Amino acid sequence: MTTFTLYELNSLVRQAIENAMDQEYWVEAELSECRESRGHCYMELIQKDERSNTPVARASAKCWKNTWGMLQPHFERITGQPLHAGLKVRLKVYAQFHEAFGFSWIVTDIDPTYTLGDMAQRRQEIIRKLKEEGIFDLQKELTLSPFALNIAVISSETAAGYGDFVNQLADTPFAFRTQLFPAIMQGEQVEQSIITALNAIYQQQNELFALPFDCVVIIRGGGATADLSGFDTLTLAENVANFPLPIITGIGHDRDESVLDMVSHTRVKTPTAAAQFLISNTEKTQHHIEQYEERIAHFVKNKIEVEQLRLANLSERIPPLFSLTRAKQETLLERHLQAILSHLQRRFEKEEHRLDLLEQKVTALDPTLLLKRGYSMTLHKGKLLRDPSQVKSNDELVTRLEKGTIISIVK
Repeated sequence: MTTFTLYELNSLVRQAIENAMDQEYWVEAELSECRESRGHCYMELIQKDERSNTPVARASAKCWKNTWGMLQPHFERITGQPLHAGLKVRLKVYAQFHEAFGFSWIVTDIDPTYTLGDMAQRRQEIIRKLKEEGIFDLQKELTLSPFALNIAVISSETAAGYGDFVNQLADTPFAFRTQLFPAIMQGEQVEQSIITALNAIYQQQNELFALPFDCVVIIRGGGATADLSGFDTLTLAENVANFPLPIITGIGHDRDESVLDMVSHTRVKTPTAAAQFLISNTEKTQHHIEQYEERIAHFVKNKIEVEQLRLANLSERIPPLFSLTRAKQETLLERHLQAILSHLQRRFEKEEHRLDLLEQKVTALDPTLLLKRGYSMTLHKGKLLRDPSQVKSNDELVTRLEKGTIISIVK
């Protein structure tokens, strides 16, 4: 029996594959991995059993730089997102076996319409499940407070859209207060990152001395990627639909609504549009208050005019003998008028005093005051550290001081 070197045997395999599979094929598969290196795209393909979800086939695929440079922008333009793990794709490939690197499929074309169809099917399935669970419209049933000034924001801290949102709210006469709950807004970690932020908001909302939030704003802006797949997941949609506060989304895209947009209380296109929505809500409230003030003043003025006219008519019919009675009635009317005005004045002063107390309470709860007095706060995983048993070796601690922060590692 002839003995071959490994290279010789691999050469025979290569020749056999080249002779038997000398054409291109369209193949449907799911991406279990997708990465770029030096301009080339390397993929891991997988096929799962439809009933058990168990992998029944695997293969490696490569798309060389020259081809990938044309296919990538076309795919992202059509589908609105880049290739990533979990997508179902239809690829045109040919077989290649290399003596040193083994077998792989070489990609020459990608059909974005196939992926679009699969994405649409999955989105419709998510929507169907949400409606079946009876939670699809839960957020729409919530009422946004007319005094929605305390805003919880879920966004990337470095996103340009977040800065635009905060600056636009600050450039108003209204006392908006925002608190950022940082989250990853693109890629595979979007779902869990936003859910973690929602849980943190819910926990703070139920703390004894915390100032309650009026609503939650989820915004995403800036960046070159068009990846929005993380906003089309069942788990994230369920968390948003069941959240007890109105959620406003301003994810910053012009294509069809994501599932997250559909289940939220209000959907706007951009972070700046979200800010404008909140500003308009407050302006509308201010307008109503001004209208009520005008109506009260108008009512009081009409009441005075009616009473004066009534007294004038009575004075014409009452003999001069009863002029004293007229004087008493005028005095009584004046007292009524003074009582009304006094009541309104006390009511306004009471409301102003209540607002001052609220402002003092908010100021007293400001942690920066403690920092200025020489105290410090140590954070562990973004939360205030109260018990040393909560940390372990190599954990990172962040100590906030008046004039900066110190990062330390637990030994």
